[in-house]
Amino acid sequence: MAEHTIKAFDDEIDRLRGLIAEMGGRAEAAIENAMLALQRQDLALAAEVVEGDKRIDAIEAEVEKLVIEVIALRAPMANDLRDVIAALKIVSVIERIGDYAKNIAKRVPLIATNKRLLEPMSLLPSMGQVAAEMVHDVLNAYAARDPDLAQAVVDRDAVVDDFYNSVFRTLVTFMVENPKTISECAQLLFVAKHIERIGDHATNVAEMVYYAATGQTMPERERGGTDAQAEI
Repeated sequence: MAEHTIKAFDDEIDRLRGLIAEMGGRAEAAIENAMLALQRQDLALAAEVVEGDKRIDAIEAEVEKLVIEVIALRAPMANDLRDVIAALKIVSVIERIGDYAKNIAKRVPLIATNKRLLEPMSLLPSMGQVAAEMVHDVLNAYAARDPDLAQAVVDRDAVVDDFYNSVFRTLVTFMVENPKTISECAQLLFVAKHIERIGDHATNVAEMVYYAATGQTMPERERGGTDAQAEI
């Protein structure tokens, strides 16, 4: 990015990018820790994820305040304005990603350790890993203003959707065959849906990054990845 005549403007843009990088990194870690807490039935780690979401919310508020100051004081135009507006939208989406990770962590105490659940839970860690990687890559795309990497993130959303459909079918079948596990399986369905929504939000950020980098909207992608009957 070219330097501006007013150095303070560059400093503000750098600070904006730094805050988004921190916020995104915390959201990514929250996803990974929430999934780890679920696998290990680690209630302490789950509680840490819930508590850590407060910092993500605080960064969002800080970014919003900074964006308002930049627009009011610098009156950015063209590429700069796209960058600033994209930052404002992106932090809102990252905050939602953090909320989904928090919600997964909140469900950990509700899912009792049960060996019978190992089979229906087996796909969730891989699904969570793909979603976390999408968040990681879209943040790299934002930092590098890389539209190709942003496009690659969008393309990978189909993998998360396929995982969700597989998890949904597996859990529904398992509940029918093991009625005593309905409560735990219902919680796992919500976990799967939270992960699927994280993937959707990562693609939303990717579309914003693409627009900020190119000034054009991303080519329309095929939707409807999740089966209609799989919606919860």
